[in-house]
Amino acid sequence: MSRPTTIQLPLLDLSSPPKAAPLRARGRSGSIVKVEQVGDRSVEEILDRSAYVNINADWVNAKGAWLIHVVLITFGKIIIDTVPGMTQQISWTLVNLFYLALSYLMFHWVTGIPFENDLHGGAYDDLTLWEQIDEGAQYTPAKKWLFCVPIVLFLASTHYTNYNPWLFAVNLSALIFVLIPKLPQLHLQRVRFLSENASGVATPVTPSFPSDTSLPDLHLSGPNGVTEAHFR
Repeated sequence: MSRPTTIQLPLLDLSSPPKAAPLRARGRSGSIVKVEQVGDRSVEEILDRSAYVNINADWVNAKGAWLIHVVLITFGKIIIDTVPGMTQQISWTLVNLFYLALSYLMFHWVTGIPFENDLHGGAYDDLTLWEQIDEGAQYTPAKKWLFCVPIVLFLASTHYTNYNPWLFAVNLSALIFVLIPKLPQLHLQRVRFLSENASGVATPVTPSFPSDTSLPDLHLSGPNGVTEAHFR
């Protein structure tokens, strides 16, 4: 009987392939001007806002709320005219600027509810008074009135300043600054300047690979001395 023939199997390389270095990302620099959306239209927020009457914004639809603007403008004009040496041009300009400044501070700067905020679960914390009026609805009678009063006061101040170009430019700039936040296109929008947060996702760069591409010498020796009897 002949001796079984010995079969030599080739060496097998069971080592894992080299792993590429992970991608490095470079963060974007902060934007100079950034527009962000605030407020949440989730079911929880809507329920919190409708749980109780928002007395912080409901007064604009009460009786006499519209007339109070005319009374304050007239009262302010009388007080400014009592200043010695005050001219009509400067007086109307100051009345217009004071009203626009108070209007912007009250309707577009301060956010949240100053009292009984816990009744609404903080649903109005990020909203200005203008955004709280009529539950954010646009083109309501109250918002139309609040939009028209600054325009009428601007026209009156322009007329009584004898259309002085410098005073006209100051009054017009203040009017535009106050009317822009009232536009429906800017509802629940915030303009941030020099935001420190990273803008957008990080910018990927070219992946880097290790300089030494040689495979590690981790060969596993195959089994020696395997005969034909092992395959029967």
